[in-house]
Amino acid sequence: MTSLMQHAAEQAGLADIADRVDRGERLTYDDGLRLYRTPALHVVGHLANQVRERLNGDRCYWVRNQHINYTNVCNKSCVFCSFYAAPRDHDKGYVMSPEQVGAKVRAYAHIPIREVHMVGGVNPKLPYQYYLDIVAAIRAERPEATIKAFTMIEIEQIARVGKRSLAECLLDLKAAGLDMLPGGGAEVFSERIHEELFWAKGDSQRWVEVARIAHGLGIPSNATLLYGHVEQTEEKVRHLMLLRELQDETKGIICFIPLSFHPENTGLAHLPPPTGLQDLREIALARLMLDNVTHIKSFWIMNTVAVTQAALWYGADDTDGTIQEYEITRDPHTDREQRLTSDELMALIRETGRVPVERDALYRPIEEVGCAQ
Repeated sequence: MTSLMQHAAEQAGLADIADRVDRGERLTYDDGLRLYRTPALHVVGHLANQVRERLNGDRCYWVRNQHINYTNVCNKSCVFCSFYAAPRDHDKGYVMSPEQVGAKVRAYAHIPIREVHMVGGVNPKLPYQYYLDIVAAIRAERPEATIKAFTMIEIEQIARVGKRSLAECLLDLKAAGLDMLPGGGAEVFSERIHEELFWAKGDSQRWVEVARIAHGLGIPSNATLLYGHVEQTEEKVRHLMLLRELQDETKGIICFIPLSFHPENTGLAHLPPPTGLQDLREIALARLMLDNVTHIKSFWIMNTVAVTQAALWYGADDTDGTIQEYEITRDPHTDREQRLTSDELMALIRETGRVPVERDALYRPIEEVGCAQ
């Protein structure tokens, strides 16, 4: 650390934490609280960048990916969700057939997509075979791509409807072509928030249990934290520490993604959205507390391109990817296309002084960049 930053850390009362970061030591719960509460965000960002460069140098990863939402019908009624349609809402709800899923993938056959990310609502009317069929439909169209599908909450529903154990369900999906689970559905590991905002979904213990079983079966996952609503600082630090404990045990978390809450069109529309400064702090805290997770992502669609560019100096080493379409925090009828070309994405990364590295879902670099799309 430069003498200037050392002085800034001392002025902020963070010199002891800065020393531990310098030595590569694990930070504590109390350290996390202090880093969240200090007004010296520039010091927190510097420390996070120090860890980021220790792990990933100047590299910034990106992926040619495609998002698919196979259904928006959901019976969980989460207060923070703008995406779902209740099972009785036939005008708003939709379910894609396996053939439609395959066609959606085929629509981007001209792009060398490396990762297909598929999630949806918890739809009680879908049979077990349906989930196997939509995975198989993607695999038939994209035999070379990584299929990252179904949150821990969806896996619970799939196992339930199939009358399978979680392990049996995951193995069936793996045989159909599933490679990896996304990190959604975790929200915030807090019983208070669970009861207030998403009581119908599994709690934090259940999420961790599903993840632990998946990791044990060789199915890695990402992990997330939804912030900027009614959560408290203590709850966020506990969330990060619970994920760190899981990672110590399983080594199955590939990337952590702080998710910025978008209140528009939700039951929490009266709340202001997170600021760019809060986005940067969440990225930095994740990088500092999750010492055993190699990659921290700034999801450009939720954080904006500008904040994501700044986040590459606040701990993030990944921007996500080209996306193609995204519906979770957008109006699915009027604002579905959310995409950057590969050239645009690489240019944005280079503007920050980082080196763009195309990857697959497991962060293996792509040797041949292929055509620009």
